[in-house]
Amino acid sequence: MTIVTPRCASVPLTDEQVKGLLKQYDRNGDGRLSQKELKEAFRNLGLNFSGWKASQAFRRADDNHDGYISEEEMRELIQYASKWGFKIC
Repeated sequence: MTIVTPRCASVPLTDEQVKGLLKQYDRNGDGRLSQKELKEAFRNLGLNFSGWKASQAFRRADDNHDGYISEEEMRELIQYASKWGFKIC
């Protein structure tokens, strides 16, 4: 009998856990996420159609339209993006 163990699992995460994961992709350390950083985060967190979803989430969360998701805009991003689920590998 062969036992198959999944490499990744979709697990519910708290808003703070998602925020912590996303902040890891702030590559230049400016405290904000660019659209490129967000796309990389979504791809690495196992979202299907990650580029499209990142674009949708980015447009929704970037309230001041400066091209970055700031600390203040992070909550909207997390609420919008959390509905898709993330995979922890």
